[in-house]
Amino acid sequence: MTRHTTEVVSGGAGGVRHGNLPRTALTALAPSVWGTTYVVTTELLPEGHPLFAGFLRALPAGLIALALTRTLPRGAWWGKAAALGVLNIGLFLPLLFVAAERLPGGVAATLAAAQPLVVAVLAVTVLHERFSLWRLLWGMTGVVGVGLVVIGPNAALDTAGVVAGLAGAVTMALGVTLTKRWGRPAGVGATTFAGWQLTAGGLFLLPLTFLAEGAPPAIDLPAALGYLWLGLVGGLITYALWFQGITSLPVASVAVLALLSPLVAAVLGAIVLDQTLGPIQLVGFALSLAAIVAGQLPPRTRTRTRTRTPEHDSVSAPEGTPR
Repeated sequence: MTRHTTEVVSGGAGGVRHGNLPRTALTALAPSVWGTTYVVTTELLPEGHPLFAGFLRALPAGLIALALTRTLPRGAWWGKAAALGVLNIGLFLPLLFVAAERLPGGVAATLAAAQPLVVAVLAVTVLHERFSLWRLLWGMTGVVGVGLVVIGPNAALDTAGVVAGLAGAVTMALGVTLTKRWGRPAGVGATTFAGWQLTAGGLFLLPLTFLAEGAPPAIDLPAALGYLWLGLVGGLITYALWFQGITSLPVASVAVLALLSPLVAAVLGAIVLDQTLGPIQLVGFALSLAAIVAGQLPPRTRTRTRTRTPEHDSVSAPEGTPR
């Protein structure tokens, strides 16, 4: 007797399985917390010091992580940790703060939302994954959705701010992709891994900060609380969760979670700054959330017939094909 069964075969990078849902939720906390950066920067921090904000967010948190874990890189990981620290922290944070200061929060957030599109391209060129039109289209949907949520009709564009926002999206995308390619050394936890990168990024920013901005600004109590939030919660804790997610989940699925950051920023703007969310913004929210959910699913599936006989199981194939 011959029996036929049909099996579903995933094509391309896999999505998030049920066993990964808790890890996906924890990873999503990172961009959600980063969504508070826009409100904290504009409402609590002194203006005109984006490099200092990035430096103070990175180096203290990195040193705390190193003091707690007491683990340093070995061998080639000195160079890899430095490269990832510069991309994920040293370059990305000041670009983020420059964009946040020179552009309306909505415009800056929309530029940052382009990161999943860059990751979709880098996944092909760096990780040698199969090109996924699914990922690309949903990434574009996410950018459109974020744009509808956060860009107002009178949004002003500043050239330096636009360049900073796009450059930040590219550097973060490259950092995410290389983190996925290199993985994490055996026996090294996520907190240690985050500490390496925060320290490297902070050291990279140290000379640039004082050369470009001079003496640190006066820090009052609100600014101190803002820096504390960005450094400990928005830095050490969230980066540990973020890097854990990158190394254990599909890179495209993690990248699209970054869309949560501008969505959280928009919600906080409505709650804290009395900004309104109209029908267009709600449509944008729906599109963005759909892109986030779709980014966690397998790009496509295909079916193939498996012929089962009493003697053996075999996959149907043309005659002469080796089995």
